[in-house]
Amino acid sequence: MVVWQNCFVMVKRGFGISKMKNTEKLIIKYLTNSISKEEWDELNKWFENAADTKNFAEYIKVNYAIDDIMSEFNTEKTKQTILEKIKKDKRNIVTLRIIRAIKYAAILLLLIGVGYTYQQGYFTKGFDESKVIDAPNEDTIVLEHEDGNLEIISEGEVVDLVNSKGKVIGKQQGNRLIYKDQEEAEETATEELVYNQLTVPYGKRFELELSDGTIAHLNAGSSLKYPIRFLNEGNREVFLVGEAYLDVTKDTSRPFLISTSNQLDIQVLGTQFNVSNYPEDATTEVVLVEGSVGLQVNEDDNITVLEPGFKGSFDREHGFISTTPVITNIYTSWVKGDLVFRGMSLDNILKKLERHYNVAITNHNAEFSQKKFNANFGNEPIEVVLNYFKNIYGIDYSINDNKIILN
Repeated sequence: MVVWQNCFVMVKRGFGISKMKNTEKLIIKYLTNSISKEEWDELNKWFENAADTKNFAEYIKVNYAIDDIMSEFNTEKTKQTILEKIKKDKRNIVTLRIIRAIKYAAILLLLIGVGYTYQQGYFTKGFDESKVIDAPNEDTIVLEHEDGNLEIISEGEVVDLVNSKGKVIGKQQGNRLIYKDQEEAEETATEELVYNQLTVPYGKRFELELSDGTIAHLNAGSSLKYPIRFLNEGNREVFLVGEAYLDVTKDTSRPFLISTSNQLDIQVLGTQFNVSNYPEDATTEVVLVEGSVGLQVNEDDNITVLEPGFKGSFDREHGFISTTPVITNIYTSWVKGDLVFRGMSLDNILKKLERHYNVAITNHNAEFSQKKFNANFGNEPIEVVLNYFKNIYGIDYSINDNKIILN
């Protein structure tokens, strides 16, 4: 905190007290993850003033050895840092207080707010507005374009989606991104695939309509990489981390393929199914509602074909696939915001609650960790869920700074 106070004292000398007071508030808001998109835009504009950034850079060079940092700085690494920060476990985020936030967020602030402009020489040549990196925070839905640029998706908006050349490739309609339909796509089809990637944080859900009409519902903590146009021939392949419910448009000449990060491929012609592929889970699960899907680990392995009403489970550690009949709506209830647990251990329930409500939960009740529970909840506050386990099973809890502890 002393370092930042010194920073503010020095910067105030160059910028004036009244102007710096507002900037000071914006920086603190950023560091504590409470800044709005409008406020972030205002903070970015602060760097547009060449005199401001020059004076600020002199301080940074002295206090953070920026010459060493910037010798290795590159925009691709910054992009990856931001994406990893979005995806990382919320348990490492929600317990941070202001002092810890300043400790760890200061470096990210330097990279985003100063590093890029310093390397490019904007402190002395003037600031190019087109080079501003709009840094998303951990609670925002982010669309990564084919050129690596990141776009924050604000829920409920109605806007056009454009590529790096300014060409409209689709639109956002509320809580769904819609890419151009196949008839339009054929008119502008290319021979190479161009990918976008949508990342949804904990506590939120979002939808995609791909260029072939396939609908993908993304659950909290999920990411889907997909072509903005599918080619006229070959597989329609997408890449999933997390959980999605898909309604795939049938096209026998172009099978739909979902690739996961653990060697499991899911092959589809036209069907409705749910895929749960979170990295922290021991298995990848595919629940078939309608149609037919095939599961395959290696190209030389036999394909395991699922029938409607069955779940296929891929054991990542041992590399085998098992199938079992299930009630499908238990696994798809999340699409409507509901939580349904059937024969699920408390530990697994807590994982789902963390994703659904964007909270951190610590379980000190080892007696119930592997006990199986059945429960149904609608779109209700987490206190309702916790009180259910407290009143029925005697599992007490406390809430402190968005961190939940089971006793």
